[in-house]
Amino acid sequence: MPDSRRIASPDARRVQIVVDDVEVTAFEGDTVATALLAGGITAFHRGVDLTPRTPFCNMGTCFECTVTIDDRRLRRACVTPVRPGMRVETGESR
Repeated sequence: MPDSRRIASPDARRVQIVVDDVEVTAFEGDTVATALLAGGITAFHRGVDLTPRTPFCNMGTCFECTVTIDDRRLRRACVTPVRPGMRVETGESR
């Protein structure tokens, strides 16, 4: 995890999610956005002008963090909790 400021609860269980076919470790209670950002993933999708988009508000109102989760498009990563085995697609190759 690249950012040492991220603090997990001492009893938080590690879970694995798959992001663009790569396993990413998250903690139970993380949002998808938290897991992606902690894993060094900053481009969640591309805007209409093809610029990479990343979370902005982190409270579900701006829709800048939308990703595909378990084949469901336009899911807000900042308000979706991780689940073990969850599959996330950003549209970016890793």
